[in-house]
Amino acid sequence: MTDSDWTDRHVARWRNHWVDVHFDDQVEGIVVRIGRLGRYLASIRQAAQAETGLQDHEYQTLHSLMIRDTPGTASPTDLADDVGVSGAGMTGRLDGLERAGWVQRTSSPDDRRRVVVEITKSGAEVWRRAMALRGSQEEEMVGVLSDREKAQLNKLLKKMTLWTESR
Repeated sequence: MTDSDWTDRHVARWRNHWVDVHFDDQVEGIVVRIGRLGRYLASIRQAAQAETGLQDHEYQTLHSLMIRDTPGTASPTDLADDVGVSGAGMTGRLDGLERAGWVQRTSSPDDRRRVVVEITKSGAEVWRRAMALRGSQEEEMVGVLSDREKAQLNKLLKKMTLWTESR
């Protein structure tokens, strides 16, 4: 006998409701499990943010700033594009992050009319603490898989991701 999870019970409940619409147990199981894992990952990110005192928008902005090809440095426009907010919205975010001491805005050395956003030491520290908390939970979740299973799952998810990116 195998263990059943919430998704197995969901699929069993819904299977016979779709007499006039194609219903594939496997597709439903995959999509629902991916959604549930996404919600779990969001909850551990939120817990890490709460423990470090970061608001969601602060974490998103610091994260975007740190994972760039130029870690810790970006223009406000690039950051706004990365997180999907308007220029005015990013200005408000940067105002708050600057007041907290997590970023500083300076003039570009190449063009004094341009602004450069740089993460401060305390900004990098708070972001790293949140990432460490988040990372330990992610490792624990994925740790239920063997190395072979991790490689296989990563390969399958990449195949699906490449498909979505081509759309």
